[in-house]
Amino acid sequence: MRVAVCQLNSREDRAHNLSVARSLLERAAAGGAELAVLPEYVDFLGRAADAPKPEPVDGEFAEFFAAAARELGIWVHAGSFHETGPDDTRTFNTTLVFRPDGSLAATYRKIHLYDVEIAGRVSYQESRTVAPGEQTVVTEIGGVPTGLSICYDLRFPELYRRLAVAGARILVVPAAFMLHTGRDHWEVLLRARAIENQCYVLAAGQIGDHEPGRTCFGRSMIIDPWGTVLAQAPDAEGITVADLDLGRLETIREELPSLANRRL
Repeated sequence: MRVAVCQLNSREDRAHNLSVARSLLERAAAGGAELAVLPEYVDFLGRAADAPKPEPVDGEFAEFFAAAARELGIWVHAGSFHETGPDDTRTFNTTLVFRPDGSLAATYRKIHLYDVEIAGRVSYQESRTVAPGEQTVVTEIGGVPTGLSICYDLRFPELYRRLAVAGARILVVPAAFMLHTGRDHWEVLLRARAIENQCYVLAAGQIGDHEPGRTCFGRSMIIDPWGTVLAQAPDAEGITVADLDLGRLETIREELPSLANRRL
């Protein structure tokens, strides 16, 4: 399976962000990708007060990426967006996955919310405006069981173990990882999730500055089940492509059967 991770610098202009996302999907399809993955909050990154009105899973956001999947004939993992939440004060941070015919294959709502206070560096309370999801999701993409997650989920290995035990061979991580944590933790955590679960990991990140005064790390990458980085994006918008060898994954699981040997 050929896959692409798309790296964007989404900001306040939603129409521009969606236009860039579409162009990257077109490049992925032209490069032979069967699946293209977009980053977290692909349509908007900025001040909460300026965020687009939350939408249902069949709203304009979904229609845009369903059309892209159908017109390009590829699987589209649409990063995430602000879905209508359980009350008037909170949304869901939601992933949608579309089949090549444009139909909706899966929905995942981010479970772990980024509530962090680092004195003098960052203050962010995602739970003030976002409600947590409650269900883990494994869906088939091109016949391959694929586990879904979003950004801060990456720090919780128990989620990924549940996905692997449920059959996942691919783990997908759309993100807007901050620069101050990303430069030390992003690659380490992604490679750890690949190694311990013997899965391919596809991580699509936001890159660059956005309001209010934050910077995303980027470095989108594709990692094999041995923990080897197969491809990594430079520090710019664009796509990064790699071919997944699913036979190699099964060989790794047979020769080093850590999943089969687990006792807890």
